[in-house]
Amino acid sequence: MVGINMKNRAKCKLCQSIIESFHSTDYVVCNCGEIFVDGGAALGCGANEWFNFLRVDDQGNEIVVKVQEKEEIEPIPESHKPNKKQLLDMLDEMIKNVENLPSHAMLTPINHYDYCSLMILLSSIFRSDKD
Repeated sequence: MVGINMKNRAKCKLCQSIIESFHSTDYVVCNCGEIFVDGGAALGCGANEWFNFLRVDDQGNEIVVKVQEKEEIEPIPESHKPNKKQLLDMLDEMIKNVENLPSHAMLTPINHYDYCSLMILLSSIFRSDKD
């Protein structure tokens, strides 16, 4: 839905409540607790049972949502896991990339995805028993 600004608004089929989240820290639950919206423009939402959840557009139209289940991620086979040297090379590459950032970029905060990626890599290095 590129170019369409939709408010984070939903309707509960059980209690008929229409709820709306206005800003990023706004967590709103319907009267019966079946559905919620949060995150304002980020359009966060949830439901105990998705068939009780309807999106509501700016004209008051009710939109049935299509929910896709997350795929299970299979673990990496032991034969494909990097050894300690490869993990350290990855860490060195990350360091080099950060060092090559322009000076104004070095002053900006990192996001939690970046931070988590670094922690996963460090954890893998420390846990690696292969040389």
